[in-house]
Amino acid sequence: MKKLLLGDHAVAQGAYEAGIKVAAAYPGTPSTEITEYAAQFEEIRSEWSVNEKVAFEVGLGSSMAGGRALVAMKHVGLNVAADPLFSFAYSGVNAGLVIAVADDPGMHSSQNEQDSRYYAINAHVPMLEPADSQEAKDYTMLAFELSEKYDTPVIIRLTTRIAHSRSFVEIGTRKEFDREYVPDIRKYALVPMNARGRHIKVEEREKQLAKDVNSFDINKVEHGTNKIGIVCAGSIYQYVKDALPDYSVFKLGMVYPLPIEKIKEFADNCDDVIVIEELEPYIENTLKANGIKCHGKELTGLQGELSSEKIKEIILGEKITTHIEQVPVRPPVMCAGCAHRGVFYVLNKLKLIVTGDIGCYSLGCAEPLNAMHSLICMGASVSGAHGMEMAKGKDYSKKNIAVIGDSTFVHSGITGLIDAVYNKSNITVLILDNSTTGMTGHQEHPGTGKTIKNEQTHALDFAALSTACGVKNVAVVDPYDLEAVEKTIKEQLEKDGVSVIVAKRPCVLLDKAPKLDCVEIEGCKKCGICLKLGCPAIRKNEDKSVSVDSTLCIGCMICEKVCKSGSIKKVAGGSK
Repeated sequence: MKKLLLGDHAVAQGAYEAGIKVAAAYPGTPSTEITEYAAQFEEIRSEWSVNEKVAFEVGLGSSMAGGRALVAMKHVGLNVAADPLFSFAYSGVNAGLVIAVADDPGMHSSQNEQDSRYYAINAHVPMLEPADSQEAKDYTMLAFELSEKYDTPVIIRLTTRIAHSRSFVEIGTRKEFDREYVPDIRKYALVPMNARGRHIKVEEREKQLAKDVNSFDINKVEHGTNKIGIVCAGSIYQYVKDALPDYSVFKLGMVYPLPIEKIKEFADNCDDVIVIEELEPYIENTLKANGIKCHGKELTGLQGELSSEKIKEIILGEKITTHIEQVPVRPPVMCAGCAHRGVFYVLNKLKLIVTGDIGCYSLGCAEPLNAMHSLICMGASVSGAHGMEMAKGKDYSKKNIAVIGDSTFVHSGITGLIDAVYNKSNITVLILDNSTTGMTGHQEHPGTGKTIKNEQTHALDFAALSTACGVKNVAVVDPYDLEAVEKTIKEQLEKDGVSVIVAKRPCVLLDKAPKLDCVEIEGCKKCGICLKLGCPAIRKNEDKSVSVDSTLCIGCMICEKVCKSGSIKKVAGGSK
């Protein structure tokens, strides 16, 4: 039987058929669907972990105990998981451990274009890269076999186009797998004396892999009539086959270690070798370092995604022109009724310096709100605000505030808050609690009271947690109540010590009930102040007056609160 699966889904399917016991992840586009799909299988214990480091450690615990495990994350999540990755690469596995990492060339949903292939090199672990959903499934199953054969974690590298593209996958049956746990202190307790011995094992393993990879059938040569050879992997292989059908192609399935001897043989039969790869010249530089004449990065550049059209232009000089209909520009905006909007309106009004974080609320940095001034990585809002206070002093912190979402706070904000309290900071932290991990598609987290399988569990109380961390000044406010939001922020900024404000209201998309209320505008004074909210339901007319799209409006009435003329009124029970 065949199914049309996303690349992400195919990874989970392969892990299921390989008999995994555990799947753990923190949601992060484009990797989120891997664990969501795995959670559908009753045989797999699945979880949303609080961050990627914890997810990896859950996976390594399963591996040590004898249960195969899959851990999934996006590329920046691998940074968070790097500590256990590098160490568990030394200890090795019992049952197989596979890490599915989704890179994001083009930064569709990320703050950088990090190339995860270099983690494989630095951590000395093998990495596979599939080119379609069938390979995503097959390579995942192979990865578990390699993990156990070579006593190592194995990374599966996806990119956005493979993770979120569908192709047919042959569905097989589940293989039950279980190993006995045997305590082995010298293997798993990485004190220096033991770790030195394990490092030797890692080097031996890597040398063996570098030799064996030349015989792996996932590295394929496809001969063409053109004597120019292309070396590529993953989604680039699909683009090359479409753009250059008569060229000879060396398709890599394992991207670390590379099958150098096999590629040398391929290169010897080509007049020229071009390496086509996105982001860094990892493959190209490795081949050159091993004496293989090649080039490519001077043609493709270091930024963004490639495509069939770009490859045709780069290699063949063919400029592909397509007719594109002119459509209005649609920049990303917070949803109509989003509770974050009013908070950022107030922050802008108060002219505060806002250290921000990763989530839907990242859009607070955009026009017309312009109310978030930094966005670096998960949790940096809290620690960054503390750093500002340390550099500029207590008075400076009265015009500075950290903004962080509920899921992000659990992921990386709690440690920063504890650090600020411990070091006698005077920062104010605003937790935007919308009861979900909204940016990646409404996944649960410890604050929602539900697990990945929708089971009821303990719901983390952010106000109580903040108090337990030593915060003396804690307030909870409804973000729709703009007067209360402004009053609370002003009060907390004036207090000594660390303050926490929890702006609590569920994401509007969680409520699936029909919205019967909206607003209407009568006697608009054309002042434009409501437009500063950036609500997609509010439209500016040709005569500079304002109207409301009733198909978008949910009746949150934030616009009514900012309108000085009283022109905005609620319409109940009516328009949709």
